Amino acid sequence: MNRASSVFVVGLDAGGTRTRAVLADLDDGRARGEGTAGPGNALTVPGPELADHLAEALAGAVPEPLRGQVVAVAGGFAGAGHQGQGADEPGRVRAHTALSAALARLGITAATVGVHSDIETTFAAAPSHPADGLVLVAGTGAVAARIAARAPTATSGGDGWLLGDDGGGFWIGRAAVRAALRATDGRGAPTTLARAVGRELGLPPRVLPPEGYGVTDAVPWSDGRRTAYRAHVLPAVMERAPVRLADHAPLVVRAAEEKDAVAVEILREAARHLAETVMALVPRPGEPLVVTGGLLAPDGPLLTPLTERLAHLALTITAVSDGSPGAVALARLAHGTGR
Repeated sequence: MNRASSVFVVGLDAGGTRTRAVLADLDDGRARGEGTAGPGNALTVPGPELADHLAEALAGAVPEPLRGQVVAVAGGFAGAGHQGQGADEPGRVRAHTALSAALARLGITAATVGVHSDIETTFAAAPSHPADGLVLVAGTGAVAARIAARAPTATSGGDGWLLGDDGGGFWIGRAAVRAALRATDGRGAPTTLARAVGRELGLPPRVLPPEGYGVTDAVPWSDGRRTAYRAHVLPAVMERAPVRLADHAPLVVRAAEEKDAVAVEILREAARHLAETVMALVPRPGEPLVVTGGLLAPDGPLLTPLTERLAHLALTITAVSDGSPGAVALARLAHGTGR
């Protein structure tokens, strides 16, 4: 292939944890480059910082000599509303402003620039890029939607970490810290999460639960050490942005793999919440459900339990790694290519 004469599109997946950009051929959608950067939530990441993250991801995906050959860009943004909510929807406005600034910084002058919600690009990422069905995104947050003609017609969840997103990464990470605190003062069962959370928060070893705590009831944890633990955990959590509680979700997954009963129960409840989020959309038997996010991507820890909870509906469930292939597909469609 002569890249000097080729034409390209760019798809962006801007989530609560990571932004990914993919450079692809306009004609066949084949990926030609990739770049990643920090979070891309259009509502929670400040505008200048969001532009920086987008520019960094784009720069990694699109070599400088090819930037003049990009004809279409589409981005799926966490925190951005769908097109049916109007051009003045705050998340879409912020995403478009930041994306326009990032493209200008790199000298990319695409003929079409599209801003979408992450649920739109996730659904389009499924094989053959379907136009109708259901989608569930469970990463830091959790939201489901019914899609018709590639646009959401109804949503469930997605209320943000303060008011909802039950079953998402924030919910799980917060549950881990809550379980650690309850184990400390006797309200909850002993759990290895107490030590894991303390270590991740950078607590001094002298206040951590002893090795083996939560594994066997025979390991003691003195009252003095418990008091010191709580005195360190609360300030360590409070000095971080609240959404950083999502950082602790992987601890729950690892603890559950090691048969920690508290962690297993947290993941069980998370899967129940996600299933309820889908069920609120009144699924029709057999229709497609596209799922993604750190919890539901291929081999994600909640993919199997969610599938089991929805088995009675015989849905066609497809897990995708992220929404960037869908963003590429939407960029190609916007330029009149693809299906």
